Amino acid sequence: MNVLDLLIRRNRRFAGTRIDRDLRMRPGLSAIVIGCFDPRVDPAIVLGLEPGEIGVLRNVGGRVTPHTIEELVMLREVARAAESDLGPGWDIVVLHHTDCGIRKIRDRDDLLAPYFAVPAEGLPGKAVGDPRAAVAEDVAALRAEPRLAGIRISGLVYDVITGLVDTVVAP
Repeated sequence: MNVLDLLIRRNRRFAGTRIDRDLRMRPGLSAIVIGCFDPRVDPAIVLGLEPGEIGVLRNVGGRVTPHTIEELVMLREVARAAESDLGPGWDIVVLHHTDCGIRKIRDRDDLLAPYFAVPAEGLPGKAVGDPRAAVAEDVAALRAEPRLAGIRISGLVYDVITGLVDTVVAP
């Protein structure tokens, strides 16, 4: 059986037993978590959440890039159009983790400079090798974005060995 067949089979089981037709477009906790692609760090699982409680944006390293900011601004407009403004009362949580794969390419300016949309000289400020410093950098970038004004922003680091999160930047 290939992956697609497996996914379709599991979807059929989900549709027959677990779908919740009462879920709304707005996350129940009015929160968005920005996290890493790494399958060890699925935000809904490591934070003990139920379906529909948060929205999740995932990318390489869970980093806040110009593209991530544009996605958040677009989501704010979607929320406004759905009459549930992504503003006061909402949270954005940046979730990085230990042993992140992005560290393995921290010397690849050719990949990282375009990803962060900065010149190679600006890459040290992105703290690619240090998840705690990277969280602080990313939270600062979000807080500096005027189009996200009114949203509480915080940052966590998840330890892939202990399974625990640590608050790096409080809301």
